[in-house]
Amino acid sequence: MTPTPIVALQKPKDISLHEIEAELSKIWLSQNSGSGTPIATRAATFSMVVYEPEEFQQLLAGLGFYSGPIDGIHGPLTKAAVKEAQIAYDLRVTGRVDPITLARLREEFAKQPDDRTQITNLNARGFSISDAIAAQNPCRIITLCPVLGDDQGVSAQVSAYCPVQKGGTGSNLVCCEYITLRGTKAALERVSDVVASLMIPDLPKFIWWKATPNPEQTLFQSLTTATNCIIVDSSYFSDAESELLKMQHLIEDNTFIADLNWHRLSPWQELTAAAFDPPERRDSLAEMDQIAIDYEKGNAAQALMYLGWLASRLGWKPVDYQATGGDYDLRHIYFEGTNHRRIEAELAAIPTADWGEIMGDLVGIRLTSTNCNADCCTILCSETTGCMRMEAGGSAQSCRTEQVSALSDQRAEALMSQQLQRWGRDMLYEESLAVTAEILALRDRSLDSSH
Repeated sequence: MTPTPIVALQKPKDISLHEIEAELSKIWLSQNSGSGTPIATRAATFSMVVYEPEEFQQLLAGLGFYSGPIDGIHGPLTKAAVKEAQIAYDLRVTGRVDPITLARLREEFAKQPDDRTQITNLNARGFSISDAIAAQNPCRIITLCPVLGDDQGVSAQVSAYCPVQKGGTGSNLVCCEYITLRGTKAALERVSDVVASLMIPDLPKFIWWKATPNPEQTLFQSLTTATNCIIVDSSYFSDAESELLKMQHLIEDNTFIADLNWHRLSPWQELTAAAFDPPERRDSLAEMDQIAIDYEKGNAAQALMYLGWLASRLGWKPVDYQATGGDYDLRHIYFEGTNHRRIEAELAAIPTADWGEIMGDLVGIRLTSTNCNADCCTILCSETTGCMRMEAGGSAQSCRTEQVSALSDQRAEALMSQQLQRWGRDMLYEESLAVTAEILALRDRSLDSSH
């Protein structure tokens, strides 16, 4: 994709916190002085706070595995550094920062002498936002960049950029203000009220929390009360099960949550629905009582949300949860259907050598029935992995088999562009997550009873 040309009204300029609004005002005053028609106008669409991932690249840099810029992007350089660290520490080599890898990086970083904990890599976070988001004409982007090391307060930079719109006349530019705040997590916590006040009143306000959310964090709480929507991506979550429960609690407290990972399920949901469009198959839906879901090992969010969606659509009530573990980290969830039928779902975490960009992508789904006369057997499998394991599961019924093509662009930035066009609550997501939370509550009870 060809990058959108960007015009800079002002390159990033270092200022103090209390100078932010005055400095931004100067930018617009300079644009309106000396000419009859301003060449640049301030966008008036929405404000967004972006909380950048705080640790993984800085930890890798401090430990000597990564020499690139701290940009929050899990690109080839970062992936290679993660693999190098995993080999050095005798961890499973995936190139992804899973919870075990992150814990080990933190442990090793804590052992470093003070001079090694000062990260000298270029901190490139906050200087730009993706084309997909810039095209939506945000009025103001406030990027929060947590840093490791000594607490030296919060530094601020302001700038303004104008994406050149395709097909535009070029006479006027619609521009976005960028504010970048850097400091330790503790320092950013101290200015949480200032951050909230920087969002422009009377415009929609979004928070894109690119790290694992922490509802106990003062900064997170402050921003939650000041925003119209908290946007997360559960593929980032270090402990998907616990974090999905936290998302449900926030929704119950009337916080509007949007999960970009939920949108990655749409091809699977659409093909599932299409498989039961024929009247003769729709009648067999009530006979479905066996579900198998395979997902890439490392993050169960997609598998759990898909199961929550299916159960919420068919009126199933979660009644039991059993974790059997093993190489596939097997777990079985049991439901009671509307006709008192017992339904069994199996979730399997599949180790794979070909790790994609998104952790925990669905691999395959099989929907079937213990009633051999029911016409409901359906196999869905990822276009990239094929159907071999699901077809090997066997069934006395003839199965409808479909290959699922992933969204053309699963990157968070592209999904964010779509999300910004949906400002209302997503009731389907909320209803599905509510059932997912019921499943996870059963899991917690089963864990408590086993201890």
